[in-house]
Order: sequence, then C-alpha cells, then structure tokens
Amino acid sequence: MENKRTGRKAPKHYASELARAGHAAMDIRMQPIGLVSSSYRERFAAPRQPSLDNPQPARIELNGGMNFEQALADLDGFSHIWVLYWMHLNQGWNPTVMPPRGPKIRRGLFATRAPHRPNSIGLSVVRLISIQGRTLHIRGHDMLDGTPVLDIKPYLPYADAIPEASPGWTAQIEDSP
Repeated sequence: MENKRTGRKAPKHYASELARAGHAAMDIRMQPIGLVSSSYRERFAAPRQPSLDNPQPARIELNGGMNFEQALADLDGFSHIWVLYWMHLNQGWNPTVMPPRGPKIRRGLFATRAPHRPNSIGLSVVRLISIQGRTLHIRGHDMLDGTPVLDIKPYLPYADAIPEASPGWTAQIEDSP
C-alpha cells in the first residue's frame, strides 16, 4: 500500500503479523540434510563438553541430489563449523535437571546444556578437518552415530566468541575454564 503523502510504499510488518497468538502453535517441519557417522553409539558414551575431552573424529555425510556440493563451496577455509542437529534418541524433557559438574543442585533446563529439551535440537561447534565431496570430516563432537543433521554454518570468531560473556552459575565450578 502506498503512502499518499510521500508516494512511498508503506513498510511491511512481518514480525508483528507473525507474533499473533495463532502462530504460537505453528507446525514446523524440517528435513535432515545428512547424517553423522560417529563412534558414539549410546547416549552415555558421548562427551558432555567435547572440546574439553579427547576430541574424537566423525563424518557428516550430506544427502545426494540436493546440490550440497555447491552449498559446501568455500566452507573448507573455516577451521570450525556450527552443526545443528536432531537428538533423535531423546524422549521427553524436564524443566529442571542435575548438571554433571558442580554442586548437586537442580538447575533450570534453559540454564544448562542438558540434551533432554522440549525440542530435541542440538547445537555443537566442531573442528572441520576436511571436505570430500558431500562428506565433512570433523573432530571434537558430541553427536551419536546416525544423528540427523539439520544445518551447518561457519563459526565466525569475531561474531561467535564473546570474551566478556558471563558464565552464570558455572562460575561456581572449580574446574571451569
């Protein structure tokens, strides 16, 4: 719609339109873009903080027929990537959890990295070792074998590292970095 006084089109307000109550229950559908091949077969075997443990290798094998070879162009120059994935073996969630480190105090789920979440979405930063065709070789992950990958994004040190960030309740843990 055009503004009669200025002759310019009025700005659209997509965000306010989507904020209506009817959209709170929208159905979101995603398709995996690939799968993880990992030595971790059971949930208890995956490290809690993979960058602090002995970083293990894995592969992300992207699906064929989607032009993912083109989508991977220029990614090989990054040392690390973000991987968004579906924690396919999780069932249910709890609003409070007992973190494995620190005092044995139940914490609010959203103040932890516990895997049992309302939506089983996982997010990990991993080292990108190499790319061969549609296969990404990575190290330092916490994903189980067969984990569906939803998306991959480059890790950008200037935007993703925030040195002055507060560690919250984890500052109380003696062995925290």
